[in-house]
Amino acid sequence: MDQIAERYRRRADAFEQKVAGVRPEQWENQSPCEKWSARDVVEHVVVMHGVMLRPAGRVLETSVQDDPLAAFRAARTAVEAVLDDPELAAQDCETPAGRMTAADQIDRVVSDDLVLHGWDLARATGQDETMDPVDVERLWASNSAIPPEVIEQYRTPGAFGPGIEVFGPEVSVPESAPLQDRLLGYIGRQP
Repeated sequence: MDQIAERYRRRADAFEQKVAGVRPEQWENQSPCEKWSARDVVEHVVVMHGVMLRPAGRVLETSVQDDPLAAFRAARTAVEAVLDDPELAAQDCETPAGRMTAADQIDRVVSDDLVLHGWDLARATGQDETMDPVDVERLWASNSAIPPEVIEQYRTPGAFGPGIEVFGPEVSVPESAPLQDRLLGYIGRQP
């Protein structure tokens, strides 16, 4: 659990810096996610934090519309409280990927999202797009190991509910490209 909490905190620090780096006039900038602005990227991350809190019986009440940075900080604080409580972190929950602990779900969903959507936010707002190489290797290993039939489901809009898109269509990236670019292409981003 300590590794999961540490990984989450490190990634949340990086994401929070990107949110803090968005200038007021940039919130409506188009993100690499076709249907999302920069504000929508943060909204998605905050909403998914709320989803991670449900198994712990917690509800997240915050709005990205008024203050995206404050909303992310509130979401982060709530998730960190779950990770810091051994009983809540170890609680089993049902997920689209099967049963797992709340900590594992946080690690596989919102913690990973902080890295990938951090890139989206950076691209949308002209910030440094470099992902931590440790995270890139970890995400490449986990995503490239997903069975092809599951990847197809991830690439099918609405497969996990109305309006939910996990991955976009794969973008062709040369095998010789940096691993970050290959990862981004794999999940449907144009590096």
